[in-house]
Order: sequence, then structure tokens, then C-alpha cells
Amino acid sequence: MLETSGQRLAEELEAARKPGDLPVVTHMLTMIGEHHGTNTSSRRRVAAGRTHLGQVTLELSPGEQRSQSAPEIAVRWRELTGSIPGVEEITFIGEFRRFGNPIDVELRGDDLDELQAAADAIGRALSSYPGVFDIRDSNRDGKRQLKLSILPEAEAQGLTLEDLGRQVRYAFYGAEVQRIQRGSDEVKVMVRFPRDERRSLADVENMRIRVQDGGSVPFRAVAAAEFGRGAASIFRRDGFRTVNVIADLDEDAANSNEVLMSLERIDLPVIMREFPGVQYSFEGEQKQSREAYAGLRIGFIVALLAIFTLLAVPLRSYLQAVIIMLVIPFGYVGAVLGHFLTNVQMSFLSATGVMACAGVVVNDSLVLVTFLNRLRDGGMTLEAAAVQAGKSRFRAIMLTSLTTFAGLTPIMLERSTQAQFVKPMAISLAFGVLVATVFTLLLVPAAMVIAEDLRRGARRLLSKLSPPRPTLTGEPPLGA
Repeated sequence: MLETSGQRLAEELEAARKPGDLPVVTHMLTMIGEHHGTNTSSRRRVAAGRTHLGQVTLELSPGEQRSQSAPEIAVRWRELTGSIPGVEEITFIGEFRRFGNPIDVELRGDDLDELQAAADAIGRALSSYPGVFDIRDSNRDGKRQLKLSILPEAEAQGLTLEDLGRQVRYAFYGAEVQRIQRGSDEVKVMVRFPRDERRSLADVENMRIRVQDGGSVPFRAVAAAEFGRGAASIFRRDGFRTVNVIADLDEDAANSNEVLMSLERIDLPVIMREFPGVQYSFEGEQKQSREAYAGLRIGFIVALLAIFTLLAVPLRSYLQAVIIMLVIPFGYVGAVLGHFLTNVQMSFLSATGVMACAGVVVNDSLVLVTFLNRLRDGGMTLEAAAVQAGKSRFRAIMLTSLTTFAGLTPIMLERSTQAQFVKPMAISLAFGVLVATVFTLLLVPAAMVIAEDLRRGARRLLSKLSPPRPTLTGEPPLGA
């Protein structure tokens, strides 16, 4: 069905293709038993190489040569495919690079049934959010297996479930008793029941089990056996069983941060009260973002301290260094404004662009303050020096910012897939520099004048509050 719907999708895209454009779908590849190149979570890759898995990949023409984006094509492919009977999980991915699932809630606990019930409740809660689809969990049933359990009578005879399982394994799979070397090969000698006595469940129920006193009792007297399904994979963290609730997201209809914030504020408190033995945490993209922003936060603080030191030492003024750095927050304002105007979502690379912008915008402020200090050293008053510095350095500062913006414009306008990765950083840097420049020309001279007024006012206040010094007068000579 996936191949059929993929061919129908290719035909639709071909019918909508403009004359002279390349075909949107260039190749189709089907793989059975393997998953490659999906960049999904590590838990998906653990299951690679099994015959119950399949993957159909459509290779698209370059992004700048087609009007539809890859996520839009993936959404249409999902609509054409519909539901497939008997399939436990089906995922459509239309992204070049992925750093985890957009929504990934990890549940931890000791009781697997309680974990699964909590996962089902979270899945139902996520289904009520618009733009959330492909909701699934990591708990998968494995192959059919024989489940053994001991009866209360067995405990009275000193039999444990471990003893029971070991004896059944030795009887049907075999117990290694010897290894024989034959040339370069090592041959294992296994002892087990004859073939005729290990063919069915009845053979298990008819075997005899040894107990602690050395005797043997019928299997049915101390244990029970039934067919069931085990877990395909068992995941643990800090000694607890874990189940992950995973979902995909249509970024045009919803935002993962907003969905998870609403889920944590409204739905999860109710679900956690119903299942007190379950704990949760956000994984996937949220975990990657937390770790990345934590490192970026430390690096940004170190960078600000370095900038302050490099400014304060040559200027010999802590106050002027702070005034120069006042324009850094306006670089962030420009980055937000730029992402809003270009309709690009802010990401981790946007934050790195803001950091780069912080190092660039202080250059204009430094040029302005240095020229203002030079005018004051020449005998000009502070107010006149501030006005003259703004006039004289206006052209140099504006040209520096405009050329920086112009140099980053090709990256912001590029439509290729490779450019989409660095476009948020270019937007933050370009618009951050542009907006901060305006505030540099207005804020820095005004801040210098305000700081000097505050200093004068503080001196006058201190002079009024300080007590008058006593005046020493000479005493007249004796006998005068």
C-alpha cells in the first residue's frame, strides 16, 4: 500500500509540475527488514534488521526547484495511504535532519501495566491537540512465548520460579555438559529431552520437576503454563521500566513547545494523580534543546564577561563598558523581529546568531564612545560632544551595519535545503545588527549624558549630606 500511495503521490505531483521543471519525485526505494536514514530515535534503530519492518523512501528534487516542501509532501502521502490493517506503527518523515521526536514523553515505573495505562491516557490527551498525529508508544508485543508461573504448593516445597524456568529450559533447549575441540572449531555437547518429548505444550505439562528434597513431582502439581506475548524490547532507566509516548507534529498547525506546556499544565497532573507510581520527563527534541541551551547559556555568560573586560581595560571605565553593552539586548529584539518578518521559527541556531550579534553590535558603540571621549579631551562639553559624535560617526556606523545586512541577505533568501540549516542564524545576526544600530546612535550618547548627570547629582547630594569641616584658628599669644 505504501508503494501504491507513493506512486499516486508522484503522479499528482507530476500533474501539477510546471513545464520545464524537474520531476518532483525522482526515485522510489523500498526496503524490507531495515530502516536507514530516518534519523529517528535510537529506540527505533535498535529494531533494525528484522523482517517485520519495512521502509519506502521517495527521493525528491532539490527544494529550490519545487513549490511544495518535503513536510507538505509527507502530509499528502499520509492522506493518500490512509490506515493499513494489521500495522502497529507507521511514520511519515519529511525532514532533512531531525534531532529527536517533536513530542516524546518518557514514563518510568515498576508496574508495566500501570505504565501502559498511563501511556494510553497521554496518547488520548495528545490526540485532542490540533496538528498532533502519529501518536504511538514504545511498548511493543514481541513473539509468542510460553509463560510459566508457580503455584502456592511449589513454594512450600522450596521451588522457585527461577528453578522452574531453568529445568524447563534444560529439558527443551538443552544444558551444556561438555565442549569438544575439533580442529579450529569448538563443539558444544547439549543434553535435553528426546525430540518426541519436546514438541507441544502437553510435553511441558507432562514433565516432572525436581524439588528441594531431591524428589520429583508432576509439572501440573507445582506450576502452570500458558501461551502469551513478551515485550519486543525492554527499556530501563535508573532501574525503572520505561515507556515512551511519541508523536509527530505539523509545524504549520501547532508548536511543540506550546503543546508540551499545555500538556504539562493541564493533562499530566490529572494523569499522574491517577497513576501515582509513574514518573515522567520530556525527551526527544525537548531534551536536546535543554542540553544545548544549558551549554549555550554558560557560553553566553562567559562571552559577556570577556567583552566587558576587553572594553573596561582600554577605556579605564567600568561605567562606559556597561553603557557600550546596553545595546546587546536590542540585538535580541532585532532577531525576534527578523524571524517574525521572514516567518521563520526561532531555533537553537537563532540563539547562536544572537550571540554572534552581541559581539558585532558593541563595535559600533565602541567607535561612538571612543570618538566622544576624544572630543571631551579636546575641551568640548559632554552634551556637545555627544551630539557631535552622533553626527560624525553616523555614516561609518550605518555603513558597517548595512554592509553586514547586505552580506547576509543571500543566505536569508536562499531556498536550497542546505541553507535552511543556517538561515535562522543569519536572520538573527542581520536583523539584530540592523535594529541595534538605531539604538546605538540614540541610546549610547543619551546614556553617556544621563550617567554624567547622575554622577553630578550624586556629588551634590553627598556634599550636602556630609557635615561641615571645623575651621582651625590660631589662639592669641599669652599675655596679649
